Amino acid sequence: MSATAVHSLWTMAADPIDKIDAPKIEYGQLSPTLIVIGAAIIGILVEAFVPRKSRYYVQLFVSVVALAAAFAAVVGLAAGGYGTTKAGIAAMGAIAVDGPALFLQGTILLAGVLGVFTFAERRLDPVAHGNRVDSFAAQAASVPGSDSEQAAVKAGFTTTEVFPLLLFAIGGMLVFPAANDLLTLFIALEVFSLPLYLLCAVARRKRILSQEAAVKYFLLGAFASAFTLFGIALLYGYAGSVSYATIAQVVDGTIGTVNPALADTMGNDALLLIGAAMVVMGLLFKVGAVPFHMWTPDVYQGAPTPVTGFMAAATKVAAFGALLRLLYVVLPGLRWDWRPVMMGVAVVTMLGGAIVAITQTDIKRLLAYSSIAHAGFILAGVIATTPDGVSSVLFYLGAYSFVTIGAFAVVTLVRDAGGEATHLSKWAGLGRRSPLVAAVFAVFLLAFAGIPLTSGFAGKFAVFKAAAEGGAGALVVVGVISSAIAAFFYIRVIVLMFFSEPRPEGPTVAVPSPLTMTAIGVGVAVTLVLGVAPQYFLDLAGQAGVFVR
Repeated sequence: MSATAVHSLWTMAADPIDKIDAPKIEYGQLSPTLIVIGAAIIGILVEAFVPRKSRYYVQLFVSVVALAAAFAAVVGLAAGGYGTTKAGIAAMGAIAVDGPALFLQGTILLAGVLGVFTFAERRLDPVAHGNRVDSFAAQAASVPGSDSEQAAVKAGFTTTEVFPLLLFAIGGMLVFPAANDLLTLFIALEVFSLPLYLLCAVARRKRILSQEAAVKYFLLGAFASAFTLFGIALLYGYAGSVSYATIAQVVDGTIGTVNPALADTMGNDALLLIGAAMVVMGLLFKVGAVPFHMWTPDVYQGAPTPVTGFMAAATKVAAFGALLRLLYVVLPGLRWDWRPVMMGVAVVTMLGGAIVAITQTDIKRLLAYSSIAHAGFILAGVIATTPDGVSSVLFYLGAYSFVTIGAFAVVTLVRDAGGEATHLSKWAGLGRRSPLVAAVFAVFLLAFAGIPLTSGFAGKFAVFKAAAEGGAGALVVVGVISSAIAAFFYIRVIVLMFFSEPRPEGPTVAVPSPLTMTAIGVGVAVTLVLGVAPQYFLDLAGQAGVFVR
């Protein structure tokens, strides 16, 4: 074959290929996530290069500065109008920068700061071998009870890797509610899940229980991720795209051009219904809704308590944000199909969480079932399918996350010889021993119960009002009954603390460092402020409640 023929073949083949455009990334709009992920990478380098004695202080400094800077970036974007008039899609269609995304990112970052404070607490356990110790294993890789573990404790090692892991989890959570295509959603899901699986396994006390919790969480989480991924594949087959906007257009029947390779399957409703059900199932698992809640009590009980507090608050915020965006942006055309199903899930979640919590004897399991009931209450707002529904869910998530972190921070203070005293019988008479701690915990329990003048009441009222106006009146009735059942076991704990005789061999209340005091103090302040004067924050959530399409 002559050289000219080869050349002509080559030019013919090369002509039709369009040149690949360079990606256009809006770094300013993505700055909150980029700051946190960048700090997490710096944290890994700190582990590699900073001497062991100094790591804890460097990691704490890097984490707090990064989260504060990221929060400032979120506030800057909101002030610049990116939550309202300038809301749009960034990163070539992968990330939405709009009101709900910024509101949820701000909430996650504030919860993250309080989480870092509880992670960094080193005054609760007695000093071991001349070293202050935290809630995390001295050397996570060593077998529980082995010689290497004892040597690590003696040497005063601490697992400072928990800080970069926490930052990676927060980075994934920032992307999760803002994801604007299904692949970004899935990657964000994995980025925040994998660090949480690890963090659950590194408790200093009760390490076997902690590792069991991590394995359960990992296996069930892997199942949920697999369902999500399968659902994404089916939705791609249905719409020929993973972009939220395109899928919504195919659902509505307003799509202009059809992908010829997928012409046979596009618009096949079976793919749409099964795919949407699987993706929603994966999100309901993260939220802890019945019947996808089985991991919650075991993981909450076994994980180190600071991890439980952060996970209970921030994962809910991220997962509900993603669920709202999926149902309101991608599947509004399917409303008649998903609403009855979600109503059923909300009913069994509210009742299941509230009824099973009555039988619990461990304070962390009790709070776990309470969080399941709260997932049901928040679902009532999701089902409203009105702008008020979105803003009420945003407000509830903001209020709930502070109460949760505060409540778990109080749990870390009540200790006996074996570490935290989580059995309810040991909390008897706590109000006489240390009235302040018991009073603070009582404030959090009353907020969980939704008693007036607490943030819980304002949140529940907003969610139930939105559900009633959205035509889900029956759901509100079930919600009020569930709240009454739940109030019983919250108030039972308050009665136990204040009206029982303290046991002589009962637990002591450790005096925390200013870090945990700050986390608890902020929790109490937010709970009371949102309860007494919620209007400003309800308005803020209302302004932030519009999704960009």
